[in-house]
Amino acid sequence: MANPPVNVAQLAAVDAARAARMLSEVRAAKLAGQRARIPARPVIEQSWERVLRRGMDPEHGGTAGLLAPEEVRRRREETPLRHVLPVLREGLLSFADVAHHIMVVADAEGRVLWREGSSPVLRKADAIGFELGADWREDVVGTNGVGTPAVVRGPVQVFAGEHFVRTQTTWTCTGAPITDPRDGRLIGVVDVSGPLETMHPATLAWVSSVAKLAEARLREVHLSSLERLRAVAAPVLARLGGRAVVVDRDGWTAAVTGMPYLSRVALPKSPAAGRRWLPALGLCSVEPLAGGWLVRVAEEPVVRGATRIVLDLTQPRRSSVTVSADSGTWSHELSPRHAELLFLLATYRAGLGAARLAAEMFGDPRRTVTVRAEVSRVRRYLGGLLEHRPYRFCEGAEVEVLLPADPRDLLPHSTAPGVLDRRVSASVR
Repeated sequence: MANPPVNVAQLAAVDAARAARMLSEVRAAKLAGQRARIPARPVIEQSWERVLRRGMDPEHGGTAGLLAPEEVRRRREETPLRHVLPVLREGLLSFADVAHHIMVVADAEGRVLWREGSSPVLRKADAIGFELGADWREDVVGTNGVGTPAVVRGPVQVFAGEHFVRTQTTWTCTGAPITDPRDGRLIGVVDVSGPLETMHPATLAWVSSVAKLAEARLREVHLSSLERLRAVAAPVLARLGGRAVVVDRDGWTAAVTGMPYLSRVALPKSPAAGRRWLPALGLCSVEPLAGGWLVRVAEEPVVRGATRIVLDLTQPRRSSVTVSADSGTWSHELSPRHAELLFLLATYRAGLGAARLAAEMFGDPRRTVTVRAEVSRVRRYLGGLLEHRPYRFCEGAEVEVLLPADPRDLLPHSTAPGVLDRRVSASVR
């Protein structure tokens, strides 16, 4: 009978050196293709498997150049993370400095935008490339407290030999993702790192809690901005007839008139004034408004023209759909469930009835109510591009699916029978 994974947090709190030696043995066994006496934790084992499949060098990791200082400044100015820095500093920094840790904040692409905390630890971080502008994605530098939480979309503590790259094995790193509370999109990761002897079992819960506080602050910022836009929009909408909606720069609705409420309008990547075809609304007149856009829905019939839909599944944890039409291009990041649904509809271009789609997604053809609810949610941003009876992409649209290089990375945490069948069939080709 196999031994259970060691409780690293409890062991390291008592004897960090012993825990580090044990994990070093586990790591060495994994790299040698041997069975370890004590298995790695599942989250670490799965991360090692991902980086091994990419052929990463465990001695040095991958390489990615530093961002130029001006690019770091640009990203700092544009990322929503700038709104939560005070929350992160208040919640983490004072304690991190005392505990000989540093706080690191990276964007959704794993680029380090801020580093603060203990000066000696910052100098040690420089020695392993953990510096401003560095790329700490998992597929670049291996299992770590920035890249791995971004992949699994949850808090992760990586201690000593749980790091894949040898130069990082004298560190303990604890990171948690920060997501956009409006749509669940990953916007960055906050990490607390330090020498392995500073490991504490409570650090994971601490960092995770502060990340949640940061997300709550983002929600407050969003609601406040919509309130300001609503005040600007009120006199404008009062003078209009017909259907219109006022949205912020990201498409979130502040106010509507003459039409049902929509939580969000899918805008082109680079919205501009003029006539545009928008999903769920059709042909619209788009006009700038302080802090957002006034969208007036045209009443005449809509001619969409050529439409191309690209379903990007190349990133295991970050699927998206991009629609290109005569009026512009827009993208939407997909939840895991919606990625499954659109993949199945792209596979079965002739369409699927509710019962068949339920069987492909849940293994149970009776779950038609759940399927209809999910399709309804997808139609909020794809609108008329999805048809029903049966469910399918509209006939005139060109649909392309971008798949990962390794079939095992196709929606890796999906349990949908329709996805599993295609993952297996692709693997044996």
